[in-house]
Amino acid sequence: MPLLNTPYAELDLIRQPEQANDPLQAFDAADEYLLAYLAEQQLPASARVLVLNDSFGALAISLRAHVQVLSSGDSYLARLGLEKNLGRNDLAFDAVPFVPASEAFQGPFDRVLVRVPKTLALLEEQLIRLQGQLAPGAQVIAGAMIKHLPRAAGDLLEKYIGPVQASLGQKKARLLIATAEDKPKAVSPYPTRYLLDQPPLELLNHANVFCREGLDIGTRAFLPHLPRDLGSARVADLGCGNGVLAIASALQNPQAQYTLVDESYMAVQSAAENWRAALGERPVTVQADDGLAGQPAQSLEVVLCNPPFHQQQVVGDFLAWRMFQQAREALVVGGALYIVGNRHLGYHSKLARLFRGVEQVAATPKFVVLKARK
Repeated sequence: MPLLNTPYAELDLIRQPEQANDPLQAFDAADEYLLAYLAEQQLPASARVLVLNDSFGALAISLRAHVQVLSSGDSYLARLGLEKNLGRNDLAFDAVPFVPASEAFQGPFDRVLVRVPKTLALLEEQLIRLQGQLAPGAQVIAGAMIKHLPRAAGDLLEKYIGPVQASLGQKKARLLIATAEDKPKAVSPYPTRYLLDQPPLELLNHANVFCREGLDIGTRAFLPHLPRDLGSARVADLGCGNGVLAIASALQNPQAQYTLVDESYMAVQSAAENWRAALGERPVTVQADDGLAGQPAQSLEVVLCNPPFHQQQVVGDFLAWRMFQQAREALVVGGALYIVGNRHLGYHSKLARLFRGVEQVAATPKFVVLKARK
């Protein structure tokens, strides 16, 4: 893999989760452009720089020895990438402090570097949180590959930060440079809420939750076919989002024990709040993690999963395949993984390579619900 070479550092970086012969780099031209722009400004070592949505540490690790840097984002995998890449470059794993998107960061910041996220609601929430956290004369510099840079990103910067200047394109990347000015204090539109008819629930959704405005159609197809009569089974909701699958299952299975896992801190925050609203003080484990990587082998009887088919802008079934492998490892012999997926993704044949038996529980014109037994 090529090294990241910038005015600040030469770094050897890997993506998370790791995969053999990964064709993708852990950085791109937008990272290089952001660092080159900042280097031209010759900030003093005392300058405080906030990095938002750094994919795998390219920005924060580069800046670590030159300014006071803080990293924040919503991805546990990005945090894991930051820590692993610090170690890969002979630095302490905690050499750059990280604040999950579910927690508040503390300014004032002289510069903010932003990788524009796929979900613009996350960007909006982050910009709202910057109000009152910027030093006089601060700039917020957002970078993205041009094909992933929506016009609305500039509109949000102008609305919440100040006047925006767009850079020229460079290696198919562009920067949006916003100069901070006094703005009326904004009220965040997040979290949002929606009502579910069956089971009757009000679900809260923080800014970066998938399908924040309403139940996604895959989950809608899955809900009527969740396993019943689980007794005291240990159940995991893998990629839990706002927690709806686990909560609906827990309402039907009052003795079952639940673990909810997602790599999004805002999803985990939403799921924990929704669980408490629906189930009060009933014990539960809710955590941000790399799927079931931290789950002991043969410690679960049931795994529920509505697998993702993308990681940020990268589309593919690598994450889903990895989740299936993790579920198999975590399940006891005889345990079962229940999933919902688009028909065209061919999950039945993939699961058949890992599990003893795979059966179709239900189907709609677009989705299938599958049960894979270990």
